[in-house]
Order: sequence, then structure tokens, then C-alpha cells
Amino acid sequence: MSVAEPRRIVLFRHAKADWPQVSDHERPLAERGRMDAAVAGRKLADSDITLDLALCSTAIRTRETWKLAVHELAHRPKTVYEERVYEASPGELIAVFNETPDDVQNVVLIGHNPGVQGLADILAGSAEGDARERMSRRGFPAAAFAVLSFTGSWKSLEPGVATLLDYWAPSE
Repeated sequence: MSVAEPRRIVLFRHAKADWPQVSDHERPLAERGRMDAAVAGRKLADSDITLDLALCSTAIRTRETWKLAVHELAHRPKTVYEERVYEASPGELIAVFNETPDDVQNVVLIGHNPGVQGLADILAGSAEGDARERMSRRGFPAAAFAVLSFTGSWKSLEPGVATLLDYWAPSE
């Protein structure tokens, strides 16, 4: 794969979590979260992006979100459970992306706010259609995702280099 071909990044916030008496890392999905995760998976499948790699936080709610969403995809990408995605800042998430091998074209990151929303905001130097306006209006609720595109190596990913192609949130 050439670094001149556009790459896709899907930034996917975990679905609605429950609040039982467990540590934050161990919080499971709520019933609504389980439903929204599957719907988000169907929306991802409709996007026709063939995902090569999934980078998923090790938190229970992100793992459950991805398990339900990936079930809806025609192609199951390689999944890496990455501890650094949990509670990561946008800069820390960019560092994780910068380590991605250049033979990987399209990546989904399943993570948490405020890092996921912050990353979408700072990567998107431009946007197509009304995607930025919808994302700004809605924020990044549970189970939302943004699709971005950029050209270059993963090591070249930095603020402002991507185009926000699409944004989806439950009840969108």
C-alpha cells in the first residue's frame, strides 16, 4: 500500500456504560449501550470502510462496545487491546497512531472522552458537508463515531492534517 493513498481513521467512543460499584476501568455497558453499540456497528458497516486494524482501550465498556459493533461488520479487522488508549489525551492517541505500520490503511480506535472528541477536533483541518457542524452541535455522546481521512504515513499524523468525512451519533 502506498502512503499516497488516503487512509481512514474511525474514532469511536464506547457506548453508554453502567455505574455499578466497580472501578472505572471495570464498568460494563448499560442495556442501552449494548443496543447502541450494535447500531453503531451497522452504521460502520454501511460506510463501506474496510477496517484493517482496531485499537481498543482495555476498559470493559470499550471491549464490550467493540465486540458488539464488530459483529455487524463484513470483515473483522485485527484487534489490539491497547492500555494507552484508556484515559488518553489527544496527543497520547496520536502517539499510538504514529506507531501503526504503514501497510495498515484503515484504523478504528475505540476509546473514551474527552480524548476521542478532542482528537477528532484537532485532527480535522477541514470537513466535508455538515459533518463538523453536526459534531460540534452534538458533541461526542456515547457510541458516536467520526470518520477522518488523511494522506501520508502514520508517523506523519498530526493536528490539522485530516479531513472529517462523516460523523454519526445515536439518534442522529
